[in-house]
Amino acid sequence: MPTTRNLLTSVELARFVARGFLRLDGVVPPELNEEAIATLSTGIPAVPYGTPLAEAFPQNTFIPRLLAVPAVAGALESLVGPDPTVDHHAVHVREPHEGSAQDLHADAIIDVRPDAFDVQLMYYPHEVTPDMGGTLSVPGSHLRHVNETDIGRVQNLRGQTRLTCPAGTVVLVHHGIWHGGRRNDTARRRYMYKIRFNPTVPQVRLWDTSDLHDPAVTAELGASFPWYEQATARLEIHNRVLLWRALTGDDTFDVDHWVTRVSNRPALRSHA
Repeated sequence: MPTTRNLLTSVELARFVARGFLRLDGVVPPELNEEAIATLSTGIPAVPYGTPLAEAFPQNTFIPRLLAVPAVAGALESLVGPDPTVDHHAVHVREPHEGSAQDLHADAIIDVRPDAFDVQLMYYPHEVTPDMGGTLSVPGSHLRHVNETDIGRVQNLRGQTRLTCPAGTVVLVHHGIWHGGRRNDTARRRYMYKIRFNPTVPQVRLWDTSDLHDPAVTAELGASFPWYEQATARLEIHNRVLLWRALTGDDTFDVDHWVTRVSNRPALRSHA
């Protein structure tokens, strides 16, 4: 995958670990957006699960050029590393005046990997206005494991976001984030193109780590969100710390001693 190595910073990576998504607003150039809309309207052939990215798409299509946009390429490399495989891809369309919305859900079956995650790229080739039914997502939900539509009965959560964005916006999300497409109340079709990437290398220090010890990293990882319950919010931070330890290879990192205190087992050390 071509890249100019526009890698994410540690603060940006920590923000992704805490929130479960990263927005890249308007990074795709207009001419590529126009090509994308024309292509998405006719559909794109499926790709077999697990196809290496370098073999997944013909070079004369808009997809390789989309993934080569410097900000997109650098962010993907920072999150999943070089040479990921394509889990699947799809064109999502919300028809004009559709009259219904998608249930809140997390994609695929329950996934409890503690040291790896897939990334879903969501690309919006045209402006998404408030009445176009942008993708709804729940910041900080990605590490709370659910099975697909088990959360479908939930209508709204405090702090949820309903995407509005300029043309050419790319959002990269952790595979576990809770989300759903909202209804389109305009006379125009809304397009979103999605690719899910599977890493093929350990996701350890793939980004620009020059700011790894910036206090802002810990601040990002300790963030709370309005829908969190007072007690279980601590579990969210605990799970972020575990993921951050896996991503950095540093098993001493902590936020407010949450993981250190519950993993303290002197009896095991005494038998070493």
